[in-house]
Amino acid sequence: MSVGLEQVRRDWTRLGSTEPLWAVCVDPAKRDGGWDDDEFLASGRAEIDPAVARLRELGIHPDTGRVLDFGCGAGRLSNALAAHFDRVVGVDISAPMLAEARRLDRSGGRISFELNERPDLSAFDDDSFDLVYTDLVLQHLPPDLADGYLREFARVVRPGGAMVIGVPESERRTFKGLVFRYAPFPLIRLAQRVVLRYPAPMRMHTLSTDRVAAQVPGGRIVASDEYWGGDHWRHLRHFITMDGKASG
Repeated sequence: MSVGLEQVRRDWTRLGSTEPLWAVCVDPAKRDGGWDDDEFLASGRAEIDPAVARLRELGIHPDTGRVLDFGCGAGRLSNALAAHFDRVVGVDISAPMLAEARRLDRSGGRISFELNERPDLSAFDDDSFDLVYTDLVLQHLPPDLADGYLREFARVVRPGGAMVIGVPESERRTFKGLVFRYAPFPLIRLAQRVVLRYPAPMRMHTLSTDRVAAQVPGGRIVASDEYWGGDHWRHLRHFITMDGKASG
């Protein structure tokens, strides 16, 4: 395991051990166990249901067989995806997060949660998913690792399949946004631990639309929709079809 990925694993193992639901949905009002289980899962449906409808609106119709929820955390989106797909595979680097996800599994056994501590998705065959979905995960990884996982998404999605990738595209020109843009990460880590009292720091960086597109060979970004980004990020949800991927 790379040094960068090992640090991510340690941080998210600690977050999953102490504040799993809050770490997935960071809300100051939900610290110290403030998330109700049903409310937490409902927030996943509030994201996934419109995203699936948006895919159809864009003319993207992946088969409903198998979907990968990358960086699934406590399974918030996995449960919502299970309402639209036959099988969901939730992958995360944090064993405590996956334990929480299994506790919250309401799918009747149609979700499998798997620990992945590798800088790739070699546990999965080429062309083995109809959809890859990930939201606000890649920015927590060192940039070279994020790029590698994007390439892996393109590998594991079947020809004609799709991806939905939510990432911060840029920092807003606010005080917080400028801090994230210009402050060195060790300083941000220190502030998150000491000032904000995070159980463990959360790495943050942006991924431009051009960068995402460059890492998904055979993919075509059909739409990039702006969505909630707080007061320091501009978030884009990219809807990508793999209609340019060669089969077999």
